[in-house]
Amino acid sequence: MARILVVDDSPSEVKVFKAMLEQNGHEVIAAENGADGVAMARQEKPDVVLMDIVMPGLNGFQATRQLTKDDDTKHIPVIIVTTKDQETDRVWGKRQGASGYLVKPVSEATLISEIDSVMAG
Repeated sequence: MARILVVDDSPSEVKVFKAMLEQNGHEVIAAENGADGVAMARQEKPDVVLMDIVMPGLNGFQATRQLTKDDDTKHIPVIIVTTKDQETDRVWGKRQGASGYLVKPVSEATLISEIDSVMAG
């Protein structure tokens, strides 16, 4: 079981992720934008962060970069979960320090597999 921070500005997406994750024994905390997600990650130290890209204010790329460059949070794997399916987005996400990149809609099996993979190192 892991504590997973879901950072997404869509309440319906958060609800979907929360249901899938809790069904698989994970604890879920959520933030509705990048700035809150960074603050919550620093405070709560989750095991994994699921990060949307398109959000008001601090976007997911910026938030991922802040988390992966900060000594307090750089050990936390960030998986970008977005509707952006361009190769340039994938490359940019990895350059910001993301451990994984999934395109919505994500199946439960794919999500859990990716979480297991990044947690295993």
